[in-house]
Amino acid sequence: MTALQLYSLATPNGQKVGIALEEMQLAYEAHTVNILKGDQFREEFIKINPNSKIPALIDPEGDNGKPLTIMESGAILMYLAEKSGRFLPQSPVEKSRCLQWLFFQMGGVGPMFGQFGHFYVYAKEKCYHPYPLQRYALETKRLLSVLEKQLSEHNFVAGSEYTIADMAIAPWVHCLSHFYKADIILDLEKYKAVQSWLGHFLSRPAVQKGMRVCQMES
Repeated sequence: MTALQLYSLATPNGQKVGIALEEMQLAYEAHTVNILKGDQFREEFIKINPNSKIPALIDPEGDNGKPLTIMESGAILMYLAEKSGRFLPQSPVEKSRCLQWLFFQMGGVGPMFGQFGHFYVYAKEKCYHPYPLQRYALETKRLLSVLEKQLSEHNFVAGSEYTIADMAIAPWVHCLSHFYKADIILDLEKYKAVQSWLGHFLSRPAVQKGMRVCQMES
């Protein structure tokens, strides 16, 4: 077994790694982890990711010829970019900018968009107080405004190059409309630079294929 082994589900966090694998043209095998059925808590998956989250990756020869397991989607993206030599700038300055925006997704966009979706979609019948939804909707809009300013000045999130930062952030932005159906409450149309960037991103063949990796059958 020499192909990379991906354990994932087609959520925004899972999609970013599927997209990276397709964009980088790395050989991999995908295994669906159904988090709705609790697959992430099975002993065999915990051996790969002790935090019981998707995605996770095994490079069969990554540790000096021995298997290397990798958890956390941001760490996986960095590993794959360095392994392939693609989509992570080589110059220290450009690399720093890329990683800043990657961490922006990991520390801000993912957690805040996810909490917004939780209270807007999944907790509607469980939480009647307006504060949580208001709080996370406001923070989601603030983060979108940060992206809007950056993308009104640059073609891609980290500057002039398409990088793993775009792969990390775009699935979460797409999720706001595609999964959460939050176009009106978040006024998504007003973020014109973000929408233009997202449209170009979604038109890439590798992106389209990568977003379907480990997609559950309806």
